[in-house]
Amino acid sequence: MVDDVAYMKRAIALAKLATGHTSPNPLVGAVVVKDNTIIGEGYHHKAGTAHAEVHALNQAGDNAKGATLYVTLEPCSHYGKTPPCALRIIEAGIAKVVVGSTDPNPLVSGKGMDLLREAGIEVVCPVCSEECAELNEHFFTYIQTGKPFVTIKSAMSLDGKIATFTGQSQWITNESSRRDGHVLRATHDAMLVGIGTILADNPQLNCRLTETELSEALLDTSILDEPIHVHQPDVIILDSLGRTPTNSQVFDVENRKVHIFVAKGCPKERIQALENVGAIVTVVESISTRKSKSTDIVIDIKKLSIDDILTKLGELGYTSVLVEGGSSIISSFVETMNFDKVVTYIGNTIIGGTDATPAVGGHGFESLEASPQLTFTKTKVLDNNIRIEAYRQGRRGAYVHGNR
Repeated sequence: MVDDVAYMKRAIALAKLATGHTSPNPLVGAVVVKDNTIIGEGYHHKAGTAHAEVHALNQAGDNAKGATLYVTLEPCSHYGKTPPCALRIIEAGIAKVVVGSTDPNPLVSGKGMDLLREAGIEVVCPVCSEECAELNEHFFTYIQTGKPFVTIKSAMSLDGKIATFTGQSQWITNESSRRDGHVLRATHDAMLVGIGTILADNPQLNCRLTETELSEALLDTSILDEPIHVHQPDVIILDSLGRTPTNSQVFDVENRKVHIFVAKGCPKERIQALENVGAIVTVVESISTRKSKSTDIVIDIKKLSIDDILTKLGELGYTSVLVEGGSSIISSFVETMNFDKVVTYIGNTIIGGTDATPAVGGHGFESLEASPQLTFTKTKVLDNNIRIEAYRQGRRGAYVHGNR
């Protein structure tokens, strides 16, 4: 008896080999099976290159006639940078197609499977739909909203502090938690921080995993045991006045982009200096927020518009952003409901104190009814730390994992 689930899980594992490299396209894997034997398989490597189905069918060759194709996402039916996969499947003589998930892209949605059925091909859908949806939760949100999927990542003490009242934060969580955080970096198109993090820590903001470590984190090695090329996420810095030092370590990592978003009124000489070291500087609208005084003068702090930033990142083709900023940056995303997922690492310590830095700063919400509600999906113990994963209820783009 043919095990559709087993072959689909193989296709999912193949898709993960391109983690971080396909945006703005989805992750897709495909397997061709005949007489209960795999005769071809492949995955989408990079946007603009051949799709997973084409790689698998090319490997199967003429033997694909009469075979079954397993694919994690509905085959495309439109001409883009590559021809429609649905037509290639028909030409190959495939008898049956098993689809993991439909494609919410309006250019594809349902049309690919309709084309196959019209050609007399049996179509089965869905199989392993939750796994396939989670695989492409970034793409599914992006294609429907035009904005990237936003994950907020934080590391805190049991009582929700990210630093002591003296500012000490290294290290609240253990090495296992920090390593897991690097997996998040590898699986997102870009990571975002505020100028405070840059000035305080001068971080490189790169993924420091080996190919083997990333593979072990993402793959079930009993299904597929291959290294995954590590993606270095682009960096986004929210820096209203352009204070990022030109010798910051974020500029030392090769083959990635550093975007700096500044407010109108940022000194032109600072913009020019940052552009001279390779930064891509974008001026966005800012919101003046009244802060109370540490002196007798009320200071107006310029907060960059998170909506405008996410819209711009969507226009640039970013499907996912990992927010790793400090207390103020995280509050900017929470208070404007501009996040989809939260991954929290809880260290085995209690810091205490009203002057210690909380994980989420800002003013907070005036009522429980106004605050974001979460759906918890995963918890895991990481060597005496706890990892918690949750999704915001009612978020943009309903066709995503955990919120159908």
